[in-house]
Amino acid sequence: MGMIHIDLFATLDLVGQAPGDSEEDPEGFPFGGWQAPLFDETVGRHVGAGMEGMDALLLGRRTYDIFAAFWPNQVDGVDGGIATLFNGIPKYVASRGNPDLGWAGSTRLGPDLVGAVRELRDKHEHVHVIGSLNLVQTLLRERLFDRLDLWLFPIVLGVGKKVFDGGAVPANLELLEPPVASSKGAVLLRYGLGAGIPGTGDMRHEDRGTGSS
Repeated sequence: MGMIHIDLFATLDLVGQAPGDSEEDPEGFPFGGWQAPLFDETVGRHVGAGMEGMDALLLGRRTYDIFAAFWPNQVDGVDGGIATLFNGIPKYVASRGNPDLGWAGSTRLGPDLVGAVRELRDKHEHVHVIGSLNLVQTLLRERLFDRLDLWLFPIVLGVGKKVFDGGAVPANLELLEPPVASSKGAVLLRYGLGAGIPGTGDMRHEDRGTGSS
């Protein structure tokens, strides 16, 4: 069975809306492109490494429209490697409407989104969800993901769509590797979905390793 990867950029208050460009989501959100001043070589290198093995994209309608307008024109640019990857693999769109599927290799998923995503696991090894916050809420609610790559950037916006914005359910996550920090303060947290739901305890009676007798 394949894996569903969620790849997100977020602020410290977990706003994930329109990180890359002021035109991504211009209506009612004044901070479009907030990620750009904080992006550096470390972030770029690890983002690229995280895409190794990707063999399909799963996107929400808005993110798909943004990608479809941008990536087919970047093959000869500085992002040519990513463009070649994105343009060459299948793209699946979660949408209730009828998106323009002119981007080569694009398919709209049917109304049974949960069932369709489960089928993608049987067809592909590494399906990546990038951005697509509304879609992410469904995947979180259904525990329908295997890995979460969450980049946290050292700013607070106070407004905007958040990563866990109505889709979160009790879940355990496992840190898969030590966090990575960039020179500008961004931190990559790479988690896998764990079993069960969070446990509870009583800190008054826990051994907290204080060394007291």
